[in-house]
Amino acid sequence: MMNTTPAIPEIARLLEAGSVIPYLGPDMLGLCGNVQVPATPLALAEIMTAKVSVPHKIRKRLTQAAQFIENFKHRKTVVHLMNEAFASAPAPSALHLALAACHTGLWVDTWYDDTFMHALRLARPQGGWVQVQGLSQSEHFGQWTQTYDAAGQALPDPAANLADSPAAMLYKPIGAHSPAGNYLVSDSDYVEVLTEIDIQTPIPSAVQAWRSGRSFLFLGCRFDDQLTRSFARQIMKRSSAQHWAVLPDEPTRMEARFLQEQNITRIAMPLAGFADALVSALQPALAA
Repeated sequence: MMNTTPAIPEIARLLEAGSVIPYLGPDMLGLCGNVQVPATPLALAEIMTAKVSVPHKIRKRLTQAAQFIENFKHRKTVVHLMNEAFASAPAPSALHLALAACHTGLWVDTWYDDTFMHALRLARPQGGWVQVQGLSQSEHFGQWTQTYDAAGQALPDPAANLADSPAAMLYKPIGAHSPAGNYLVSDSDYVEVLTEIDIQTPIPSAVQAWRSGRSFLFLGCRFDDQLTRSFARQIMKRSSAQHWAVLPDEPTRMEARFLQEQNITRIAMPLAGFADALVSALQPALAA
């Protein structure tokens, strides 16, 4: 959609009312200091292929490189490399902390780092939230997600419907480093999920229930890749008709088409500037 003047106070009000779902991408790490984890698929691919030799033509292609390593070095090698890459947890930014303190019931985080989990632990030390992570079918065949409590303990029934639970939920659709090193990263991981995602099978019922009638705020995301578009499209299915995305750079042709198709208003300002403005707008409500 065309650029408009961002109604940041209105977005802040809706966030506090629980009407907006923050949807976070890897560029959120740019708001953190002393980041020692990869912040792009390319950076992650380069870390993995520096330690395991793969064909030159796929060295910069994350999912293909991970698949090659999985095929020739075993899945455990992929998990080990991912655990090493994301072992460090960046200190949450002011925006991470403000979003974690909001009265929303759902956050979607589409990168593997533990930053937002730590933001929730700082903002909500008493708990009251759970984390739901996507699982690789090569390791957990037939089980699409695993649920953990705020302390990182696996809940005994990961398939339970959390829609009626008072717990807020951090949804990590492609997995995360903590607490158990669950990752969707190879071609086969994504093929399994994308085969079923149109009928919503891999998406937790609690996510499907919470998104109904609500808006999404995309932060630190790009939609210049078919995978990111596919996940966003299916996660936001049957939500409201009003969404926002902070995209400082001019969208690609496919991004622009996606924004229009999904009724996403582009906020054309740097993420850091938007973060400062949104945190300021949220502060009165958070202090109340």
